[in-house]
Amino acid sequence: MSLYDELRRKHSRFIYHSYEFREKPGETQLVFHFSIDEYHFYPEWTFPEGINSLDYDRELADRIAFSLGMAELVSYWKCACPPVVEVRCGGLSAWEKNWWKKLYFNGLGEFFYRNGITADFDSFMTIEAPEEQPLSSRKNPLSGFMVPVGGGKDSVVTLELLKKTGEDISAYLINPRPATLGCAEAAGIPPERVIAPKRTIDKQLLELNKQGYLNGHTPFSAVVAFSAELFACMNGLKYIALSNESSANEAYVEGTSINHQYSKSTEFERDFREYCERGFGGYERCPEYFSLLRPWSEWQIAREFVKHQQYFGVFQSCNLGSKNNTWCCSCAKCLYVYILLAAFLDDDVLVGIFGCNMLEKEGLSGMFDGLILDGEDKPFECVGTKDEVRLSLEMAWERRKSDPPALLLRWRELFPEYAPVSLDKFFDTDNFLPENLKYLLGENNGN
Repeated sequence: MSLYDELRRKHSRFIYHSYEFREKPGETQLVFHFSIDEYHFYPEWTFPEGINSLDYDRELADRIAFSLGMAELVSYWKCACPPVVEVRCGGLSAWEKNWWKKLYFNGLGEFFYRNGITADFDSFMTIEAPEEQPLSSRKNPLSGFMVPVGGGKDSVVTLELLKKTGEDISAYLINPRPATLGCAEAAGIPPERVIAPKRTIDKQLLELNKQGYLNGHTPFSAVVAFSAELFACMNGLKYIALSNESSANEAYVEGTSINHQYSKSTEFERDFREYCERGFGGYERCPEYFSLLRPWSEWQIAREFVKHQQYFGVFQSCNLGSKNNTWCCSCAKCLYVYILLAAFLDDDVLVGIFGCNMLEKEGLSGMFDGLILDGEDKPFECVGTKDEVRLSLEMAWERRKSDPPALLLRWRELFPEYAPVSLDKFFDTDNFLPENLKYLLGENNGN
């Protein structure tokens, strides 16, 4: 019997007990309560404002907070994968139950794959919940933008594009760290428009992982989406401008639909917008969620990013180095970002950013091959398409062909006569930009 089947037999039910706002001196906590038999989990969000002193739509905030708990729970459910999820603190329609199952199933594709789990949509989970009660009719006077800032190049480009509108911009930083704070400061976002809640994971989950319970990737960007809705609602903001691009739609494992970035994909964005329309009263009542960069490829984003040198010393998107705000220069994410930027920048500039010349690191050839070769699985990191990596490498070769580093020599060996592909194939025209923002991309879209 597999560990997956053994744990499901041992733990048959996951319970979502409650969500609760707790106001304390100088801060508010949002606390969730989940359980699997004798194991109880209490993940928290903490933010500095006193919730009762804010002027906002409390009924809507409660509905979003409940939904944020639905997004959070999959991280705890996955340790044992109980076949039944019982919701005791809110209602769900039949459509919403199916919506959540779709998010969990697709968002756990990598988790199932890497743990050797064969799961099917119908039987991996049943959600039990009372019928949802409709929201009252209401419109809210919303204005301004919220930009989730992760510290990397993509949100920098979104900030710089939106600054052209002249509208107020707030930066949304979950568990703020030097890179996210530095990017917000470099963008000129004043401290009073930095929304920076802290999110904590219950240590009981980490203890179960140590005991051999299942672990792996979950659709964290769905947590970002629902939490951004909540804090934008509480701050009266109209737009949530994400920085997800067309590359996020690509499968990572050849011949499958497994996508490390599923909750950054166009499909999830479309589904999330429909959820807001149906469950949160539509965009006359709740903040509007969309990705400003959806029509662009990562290559185009890199081309725009290099125009803004004030961010070179502060941006950082290496997961391994996030705790000490460094680029580890040993992971696929670092290598990928280095290659993209190498299409536009010389190595002296890149070494100043990363601390080393990654194109000289022959030991990364396995990761390198996964980024460019058909038939090889992409590394499970937030990286773009193989075509745009190839295009970047061809441009990097042209800048360095008189004295090519090791990985560019490998590139030329693997692709001796490579011709850059057309950028047309990168475009995702099924985007959701509000009409009054589309002009921002008009000049560059298609170039």
